[in-house]
Amino acid sequence: MPSKPSSSGVRPTNAFAYALRRLALRDHSEREIVSALGRKAFAADEITSVVERLRRERLLDDARYAQRHASNRIGARGMGRNRVRAELRRRGVPRETVEAGIAAALQDVSEAESMEVVARRYWRQHARVAPEIRFRRLHSFLMRRGFAAALVVELLRGLWPEWRQALDDFETAPSASDQPENEASTETAREDRER
Repeated sequence: MPSKPSSSGVRPTNAFAYALRRLALRDHSEREIVSALGRKAFAADEITSVVERLRRERLLDDARYAQRHASNRIGARGMGRNRVRAELRRRGVPRETVEAGIAAALQDVSEAESMEVVARRYWRQHARVAPEIRFRRLHSFLMRRGFAAALVVELLRGLWPEWRQALDDFETAPSASDQPENEASTETAREDRER
């Protein structure tokens, strides 16, 4: 059965060739490929057939994708596991596969070493900022990159012990990610009322 014209009116090539072109550019999760094929208006049965073929030929494998993505993000890009986890979940990788991929990646790359490289670079690049302010901003920067709060505090205390008092506020207030979802939203609502 030939593929339907896309919304732009251009008739796409066959679904398998289109999926291969996408995979040649970069790795994709299974859900990303399904979504891309759906946007090109391929029929559902054709999409299912293509995904099964890609799996059989080992061109589409969420477990391998999760591990490679985590290794790249943690090792080469200096991101923490929390951010990597969120990225993979957004890309449709199942939770168990995400966790297994991150665990496998952490056997090859060190999250702590990656975080230290990022922290030292940030410290040098922001040398004009007063150290106490820079220290607090670095803490926030590392948290946004997805590193766990305890690891961030441990690293900062070890690298710059003279500024450790700037961490006191961070240690006494648990982060929203450390609280259950309903507790975190209750805490946020309480803070809003107090302002």
